[in-house]
Amino acid sequence: MGASQNAAVVVGLKDGRIRRSWSKLERRQIVEETLKPGASVSLVARAHDVNANQVFKWRKQYQQGRLELDAETTLLPVKVLDGTQAVQPTAERKSGQRRSGQRRSGIIDIDLGHARVRIEGTADPECIRAALEGLIR
Repeated sequence: MGASQNAAVVVGLKDGRIRRSWSKLERRQIVEETLKPGASVSLVARAHDVNANQVFKWRKQYQQGRLELDAETTLLPVKVLDGTQAVQPTAERKSGQRRSGQRRSGIIDIDLGHARVRIEGTADPECIRAALEGLIR
């Protein structure tokens, strides 16, 4: 289809007809209009110059989760510091013993400008991802 996320692509055919390709965002917005209380699929379709049968097809795709928008990739600035802050040794470190397979604990400081996150101990990657996704919204 090649449509951007917010514009319908209109293609003129040789026989004079036109074919439109609706972006996921537009299809999703049209479907969501039909889901409002008291909305008529036929009236919403007519308002957007789309066949009602097409809108019913999009509603089915919407219910199946096939009209989900791809999350935009956002790059965040990262600063890596050379020095480390002193960490209080744990009892295991004092005695020089560490169980095999045990992961080392550490500290992760994340400063997003509007929020700062400090994670101490063994960091679970899924937990970190969830925390960051929540902060960048």
